Amino acid sequence: MPAQADENGAVRVSPMDQRGRPISPLVLSAAEEVSRRAIHHAEKLLVDPAVAANLLEEAAATVSRTLNAKNTHERPVQDLESYLFRAFLRRVNRTKKRQSLSADAVNLDENLSRITSDPRRALEMKIFVDELLLQCDAAVRDMLIRRLGGASWKEIGRAYRISSHAAESKFSQALQKVRKKLRLK
Repeated sequence: MPAQADENGAVRVSPMDQRGRPISPLVLSAAEEVSRRAIHHAEKLLVDPAVAANLLEEAAATVSRTLNAKNTHERPVQDLESYLFRAFLRRVNRTKKRQSLSADAVNLDENLSRITSDPRRALEMKIFVDELLLQCDAAVRDMLIRRLGGASWKEIGRAYRISSHAAESKFSQALQKVRKKLRLK
């Protein structure tokens, strides 16, 4: 069940995560305390508030499982709200990075030269493209490989005996499906 905002803008976090595992009451309380600040911060980073609320719920579930798994001889978490907020920020940053990589993959034409000039960004893009390729059918994988190899949409269209516009459209639609599967949209 997704997190829901009340009239004050605070988020009510579900006592169960999306997989039905319980979130401890202590972590739920901390999540509701940081929710307004967390959602506001995520909105500044241009993350949809609904996505931010789900990320907060996921972070709460992860923190709850982590606290339950900690050994009794380990030092306990001193400031649970800060710990939870940092876990939330890591999820937001990972989501923003994936959205950026996804946008780069969709706008491959304009971004190819910029991406390959930065080795770190090129490696991130390669990992992301590999993840995308695992989700795509063979034709879309082939189209992406041809695009990365410098082929135009016209050349790709000829190879598939379709128009350049149809090839580009097919590729774009497949990426949209993958983005939804990977929760990038």
